[in-house]
Amino acid sequence: MPSRTPDPGEQSRSRRERILDAAFGTFARAGYRDASMDEIAAAAETSKGGVYFHFPTKESIFRELMRTTGDKLVAKVERAVAAESDPIARAEVALRTVLATFAGHRTMARLLFLDVIGAGRVFQAEADALHDRFARLIAEHLDAAVREGVIPPCDTRVASIAWFGALNEVVGRWLNAEEPGRLEDAYPALRALLLRSVGVTEERIGQVPAPAAPSIFPGAAG
Repeated sequence: MPSRTPDPGEQSRSRRERILDAAFGTFARAGYRDASMDEIAAAAETSKGGVYFHFPTKESIFRELMRTTGDKLVAKVERAVAAESDPIARAEVALRTVLATFAGHRTMARLLFLDVIGAGRVFQAEADALHDRFARLIAEHLDAAVREGVIPPCDTRVASIAWFGALNEVVGRWLNAEEPGRLEDAYPALRALLLRSVGVTEERIGQVPAPAAPSIFPGAAG
């Protein structure tokens, strides 16, 4: 039986994904500023010219990593909330899923939260867009809760920004801690605080939901 001729397009896509995987590890280890294209090429087991064929600059690799990682996280949250019909339950699941995912993949959280700060204003704009994306997801569920009379009328846009801001602060402090505890342990207090902020009843707050599913992202925490 004749051997199958490799598909050039498939090979190119495979090498591109290999470069992104290698860059993820390199940025996580060295940080954006100190990571070099030579290191990324070596980790991807390809030439530096091969890296430049797909990504003309280190910046373009980092941007693509932010987008693809953000897309994966948003998709995971959307799948998790799809199983819930109650709007507040959806908001709770979204919050819990993000925390559980970051807890299971510390390097991903560092990429989305900390490395962007040191990478410059352009990357901060990318991060802000991603954060706005999550805030809009929360706002949609809060809007539904207002329409259904589950919570009193409120400025859901401001509330969603405050929710994500609180999450951002908790994750950022966890990432910067010399001896970080379990990120998941922050969920009960954070949940109660945020639900109270939009007028959820104490009875409902006392109904703590089940733990989130394990992270779908590859790699161990650390």
